[in-house]
Amino acid sequence: MASAEHPGSPGWTGRVAQCMAGTKQEASATGPDLSHPGPEEDSDAGSSPSPHCSMTTRELQEYWRNEKCCWKPVKLLFEIASARVEERKVSKFVMYQIVVIQTGSFDSNKAILERRYSDFERLQKNLLKSFGEEIEDVAFPKKHLMGNFTQEMISERKLAFKEYLSLLYAIRCVRRSREFIDFLTRPELREAFGCLRAGQYTKALDILVHVVPLQEKLTGHCPAMVVPALCAMLVCHRELERPLEAFAAGERALECLRAREGHRYYAPLLDAMTRLAYVLGKDFVSLQERLEESQLRKHASWGFTLKELAVREYLC
Repeated sequence: MASAEHPGSPGWTGRVAQCMAGTKQEASATGPDLSHPGPEEDSDAGSSPSPHCSMTTRELQEYWRNEKCCWKPVKLLFEIASARVEERKVSKFVMYQIVVIQTGSFDSNKAILERRYSDFERLQKNLLKSFGEEIEDVAFPKKHLMGNFTQEMISERKLAFKEYLSLLYAIRCVRRSREFIDFLTRPELREAFGCLRAGQYTKALDILVHVVPLQEKLTGHCPAMVVPALCAMLVCHRELERPLEAFAAGERALECLRAREGHRYYAPLLDAMTRLAYVLGKDFVSLQERLEESQLRKHASWGFTLKELAVREYLC
């Protein structure tokens, strides 16, 4: 897979800078500032203007407009849809149902998950260790000695947790942190990988098809974070003798890896995809060549199969 990284050599950047400088005055007179095509929140790699400095100002502006249309920043809304009191032999607690929705368009993959007060409290403690200064103004609902199970207190905390998650998500470094992403996805992922290890492939898939879309929305800044879950989906489909679905999951995983040939999943994934492509009558030769080329460059040496890698995830 060709890298999506933008050209980054000083010479290339210089030519763009000269091109932009030559048209800046005219561009500002005819339209908005187009020097930053992508949204602030998910543009880590920097801007990537076309190195065609022979463009007219109008053509350059049109280019940036088209680039802007390609950017689809993910913004999420958090709702605490409901809450229920659970009583067990030695404990009693409130379970809050969190609904996560992507804004800007109809979200057919809204995420629904459940967390209790202690889960929120653990998130707060973990975030304070790494982002104490950044979240110092984010209020966390306090624990009370009495009255925690009254309808009034539960309703109050529902609103407070909704505000809490929204404020955390508004802080860029926090919403991209392992702590925040794990809070929203790790319990479900642990359960899914546990099912995979137990050979309960259908149950594992039922969980993964719900948690992976949320994980993708949360990790746009680092798509490779979704690769283990996508590879687990490949393994489950393959074990259930669904090669077409397995191949589709593998294609998504390869897209996330792009040119990260040194990633621990890269070679096992290519190997699995080559075998699936052969079974499906697809082009397996190009996949095999990619694997061989990567091995020649010493980027892809591996000692585990894809399934052996997957069963080692989320052990604790």
